[in-house]
Amino acid sequence: MNEQALQKLVEDISLKYFNRRFSHKAHWNSRLQTTGGRYKLRTHDLDFNPKIYQLYGQEELEKVIKHELCHYHLHILGLGFQHKDRDFKVLLEKVGGARYAPKMVERKKLSYSCKNCGQIYQRARKINTKKYSCGKCRGKLFPVQ
Repeated sequence: MNEQALQKLVEDISLKYFNRRFSHKAHWNSRLQTTGGRYKLRTHDLDFNPKIYQLYGQEELEKVIKHELCHYHLHILGLGFQHKDRDFKVLLEKVGGARYAPKMVERKKLSYSCKNCGQIYQRARKINTKKYSCGKCRGKLFPVQ
């Protein structure tokens, strides 16, 4: 889906579910990592993560679009547009938008074990086994598959 198709989809959803026009820009933003979309307060533009469409399809993308349009329309109307606000929660429920974005990537945990005592360490990032040692016995660490 290109940017013109995304713009048209956002405008159609806005008219169908909110009965209001979306008169700003909708963009793909591949720099978004953990979120499905973003509403920009200053410009009123919307950014969407292309991974949502690639991994989950158009149905999930439409839920994320509804979520961001809730922020957009409530902010324009001067009502509570933040996640914590009652206006936002009620409107989101009414239009059937996603409360949370689906998981983008499952982060792989790396495991390290001590040669002396067998202590296992789970880490999100790679560690330098020459620099770090076991916290229990000061033994040498090695990666576990």
